[in-house]
Amino acid sequence: MLHQTRREFAKLSLAALPALGLFSTINQLGALEPTGGALAKPNSKVAGVQIGLNVPYSFSNPKMSGDDILKNCIQLGISGVELRTQPVEAFLEVPTEAKGAELSNWRKYVSMEKVKEFRKKYGSAGVLIEIVKVDGLFKMTDDELNYAFNLAKALGGRAISSEISSKEDELKRVGQFADKHQLMVGYHGHATTTPEHWEEAFALAKFNGANVDLGHFVAGNNTSPVPFIKKYHDRITHVHLKDRKMQNGPNTPFGEGDTPIAEVLRLLRDNRWNIQATIEFEYKVPKDSDRMTEIARAIKYCREALA
Repeated sequence: MLHQTRREFAKLSLAALPALGLFSTINQLGALEPTGGALAKPNSKVAGVQIGLNVPYSFSNPKMSGDDILKNCIQLGISGVELRTQPVEAFLEVPTEAKGAELSNWRKYVSMEKVKEFRKKYGSAGVLIEIVKVDGLFKMTDDELNYAFNLAKALGGRAISSEISSKEDELKRVGQFADKHQLMVGYHGHATTTPEHWEEAFALAKFNGANVDLGHFVAGNNTSPVPFIKKYHDRITHVHLKDRKMQNGPNTPFGEGDTPIAEVLRLLRDNRWNIQATIEFEYKVPKDSDRMTEIARAIKYCREALA
């Protein structure tokens, strides 16, 4: 395979961090310059559109700490993220290898005060945690679901994200918690996800929403996601930016596939919709490059599209 899948991500072992020598290369691609030995606060809100990054997924390192994630985001000039809960729970000192009832019990009693410390560290550095990605959402107990929504709010999130389910009862149950907490859930779609799947979720709860993966939408539906975004923009929490070919084609560097990334970015800009444009890095890194350089190229592509 050319890249890891989202499902495989949580199972991957610790990956190597990018080489320090990369910094000068990234600067040429529009990331932040050091000032007085420190990096300036990042700002990836361009023409009113928040360019974000799915982390730590895009770094291909599921065990990356919150501090290292933050360091990379600052280096890349990213000021908004979709953050998985694993680095947050590690910061909260979740018991090692905790699963099942043990993990559920820990989540039931963990204090949200320390979560605010995590949020403050990111906020002080200039990085907003707008979306909180929760794995295994549909398998959570009622207590765990309340925990997930409270965690997202304590982090400053305006939405939770999760893989979409094909089961109506699961979408309805989570939607009930979303409505209770008045916090959107953006269900992530793959190439097999059709507009009808999201429409079913929308009908089950007011705060059921969509995380539209532009590349997967194009690859699976063989058409542009623009009409869907226009119709349901008020139910879309964020869009995933990646480029893919139609007919279930491969991921490509930005601008080389069939995905209308630039058109969608301008659509968000022109309509001033509060939809994060979240880069989810998945294409194969060229042999003469590295992951941080390629992410920086993707960010540069988005900035130029919005210029």
